[in-house]
Amino acid sequence: MINNRDLSWLAFNERVLQEAQDKSVPLLQRLRFLGIFSNNQDEFIKVRVANIVRLSQMRGKKQPFFSGGYLAKELLPLVNTKVYEGQKKFSNIYAEVLSEMETQGIYVINEKQLNKRQKQFCHEYFSSVVSPLLVPLIIRKTTQLPFLRDNAIYHAVKMYAGKHSQSRYAIIQIPVSSSCPRFVVLPSSVKDRNEIIFLDDIIRFCLDEIFFMFNYKTVSAYTFKLMRDAQLTLDDDISKSLVEKMEAGLEGRLHGQPVRLIYDKEMPQDMLDILATKLKLKDRGELDAGGRYHLMRDLMKFPKVRLDLESQILSPLHHPDIKVFSSILKVIAKKDILLNYPYHTFNHFIDFLREAAIDPKVESIYITLYRTAERSKVINTLINAAKNGKKVVVLLELLARFDEEQNVEYSELLQKEGVKVIHGVNGLKVHGKLVLIERKGKDFVYIGTGNFNENTAQIYSDFGLFTSNPQIASDARSVFDFLVNTHRHFTCKQLMVSPYYMRDQFYELIKKEIKNAQSGKKAYIYAKFNSLTDEDMINMLYKASQAGVDIRLIIRGACCLQPQVKGLSENIRVISIVDRYLEHARLAIFYNNGEEKVYALSADWMTRNLDRRVEVAIPIIDNRIKQNLLDFFNIQWSDNEKARDLAEFGENNYITRGDNPPCRSQLELYSYYKNMK
Repeated sequence: MINNRDLSWLAFNERVLQEAQDKSVPLLQRLRFLGIFSNNQDEFIKVRVANIVRLSQMRGKKQPFFSGGYLAKELLPLVNTKVYEGQKKFSNIYAEVLSEMETQGIYVINEKQLNKRQKQFCHEYFSSVVSPLLVPLIIRKTTQLPFLRDNAIYHAVKMYAGKHSQSRYAIIQIPVSSSCPRFVVLPSSVKDRNEIIFLDDIIRFCLDEIFFMFNYKTVSAYTFKLMRDAQLTLDDDISKSLVEKMEAGLEGRLHGQPVRLIYDKEMPQDMLDILATKLKLKDRGELDAGGRYHLMRDLMKFPKVRLDLESQILSPLHHPDIKVFSSILKVIAKKDILLNYPYHTFNHFIDFLREAAIDPKVESIYITLYRTAERSKVINTLINAAKNGKKVVVLLELLARFDEEQNVEYSELLQKEGVKVIHGVNGLKVHGKLVLIERKGKDFVYIGTGNFNENTAQIYSDFGLFTSNPQIASDARSVFDFLVNTHRHFTCKQLMVSPYYMRDQFYELIKKEIKNAQSGKKAYIYAKFNSLTDEDMINMLYKASQAGVDIRLIIRGACCLQPQVKGLSENIRVISIVDRYLEHARLAIFYNNGEEKVYALSADWMTRNLDRRVEVAIPIIDNRIKQNLLDFFNIQWSDNEKARDLAEFGENNYITRGDNPPCRSQLELYSYYKNMK
């Protein structure tokens, strides 16, 4: 029994929407959850829906089955229905949140609600900030539509000249940027009253200043956005470098096939017909009537006008073994160190690299990079290390979806500064998070579950382990030797590495639990992943359940395993936690006859991670850290405020508290680490 991955993922995004609806969540944080939901939904349409559409249009070929046994043509209407239902819920919750904001003196107003002072402000703001960025495009029924970007919002403008005159049409891209934000705080003459306006409405208010040279009776603007297929296609020209292919592929993605037009339902039919015809979008599933505003992911950047209505700031903690202005390498030389972001500060990792960059005994730094910050301290530190004469080797994975362009730019910058950059292994995506510092006398390794990105480390929950264990350092060297010289075979004594060993090693661990359970011994498997979709791994867990193994799973996103089915999975329970931090850490625990085997890893139990990516799992050898991770799992498993029970597919029922004390695991974990000595 396998659940469909896409429908399961949509159920996860509904859990995000539940946070926006939860009145215990600070009011402006609820608005940000709406932005997260919208961003997730957009990416899902551009990637997953586009793929289903593509496969449903195959002619003359046998169509593959999706998880759950669906053909593309069967799955597409189900997915479209769930997307539509989610958007409807979003609109209702957004209206509720706006209403509650007004009771707190926060008003999102439109261009028709401006007072005299605010009108003057909008004219001046438009003239100085917005107008220089606008490029209005006049369109006609007989001419080709100008290229419209994905990830952008537009006004479709209609200039009505009267019954007996031909209307004019135009398109304006709304120029959202850090210097021209989507939301503008307006001057207010009333104390404790905050008024905010969409940039869209400032442009609406100033339409006459844009089109003053035309004769019309009325002018009106209707927002829309276009979503394109996000598939990245690389050509097979062997004369081109991978970077050249990536640049061409990214240009191709920009011009990807339109898959959905989302438009203001008030848009006149003639305007909609022009857009739909020129974009070759005709099916009902491709035209989505919505509200006045689109690209609502920008709600994540809503102005912080009331800090008391935001989530409480939990300052990242310093690890008790790492002292300020002291050597991290000396600490790691004596003991392993586990960090759990964002509870611990990511600055410890930055300081680890900075020390290595200037330490005279450090000879080389090897690192894998997948996603990095826009102004990355990690990149700057690696450049500094190269300038200090260190050998710096970076395995930079260019194919990190939606971060490809930035990765190409960083690749060129690093090479310019003397860093050796490798662009991955042919046919494999390098997703593992691994650092090797080669130092005279002792080598150091860092292995993590999340990206080397100081920005996302503030909101993503991840593990990072520092060690100087010589066997692990030797294994890390073998992995990098393979990445640099892809023809070389390698084996590891401690690390699990996919796609070569990890799947089989996890199979053996599961089989051992099955054998112990069948012998009447205590047996359990506790695991935490972002997604669980690999059918073979799921079937192994079903076998373990049938043998009597106690299985507890914490799965944030898509889960194709169906728990609590009699005779199949009655010994499996699955929960999902959605809260202020994105649950991104991966952890696997096996009872192993009382000598627990604990692994932190970069891989989910998905086919792509186990078979088509280079991933790394590290065994936890230090008993103190092993206990920390067991405590971590038990705290999360005890969550009865933000945890949902996945026993009923798609229902997202909250875990019932019963007689147990309240437990919000993310706050409990912060206290746990704060009190750690």
